[in-house]
Amino acid sequence: MTRCGDTKRIGAALAAMLSAGFAAGASAQDGERITVEGEIIDTWCYYSGVMGGPDAVVGSAHHTCALWCSAGGIPVGLLTPEGEVYMVLKLPGTDQLAGGDTALNLASHTVTAEGLAYERDGLRYILVETVVSDQDITNLNHEDYGVVPGFAIPDDAVEQ
Repeated sequence: MTRCGDTKRIGAALAAMLSAGFAAGASAQDGERITVEGEIIDTWCYYSGVMGGPDAVVGSAHHTCALWCSAGGIPVGLLTPEGEVYMVLKLPGTDQLAGGDTALNLASHTVTAEGLAYERDGLRYILVETVVSDQDITNLNHEDYGVVPGFAIPDDAVEQ
């Protein structure tokens, strides 16, 4: 048996939750629709510098590590030629947030993507709706930097 006061509190709580849900839906529409080109990067190594400077943790030199990080759940980013990074929150072809096979298939690739962009506290985010073009790995910097990290190549694969 429920008292009238309990029913009013439950009703008020449900109304607040529904309002919050509608407000969240409305704010999702406030994103800016953009088309952006750039390289799909491993954000952990790019921002932390753990594997080298920004030039060493992109392109073919960093491809193997980018695969490992993506498979391990590290969010991917989209690095534009101007040096802007968009954290990728969603990719097409997956119900996961910027993970799964789609992220693995695009690691280190230069892509043109369309989606909704957001910015908060100086960080850029994108919900990618469509990958318009996939140019594969265009930044062939492995001859400049080797493979980063070096232990990504098995010893038996190295020419003696």
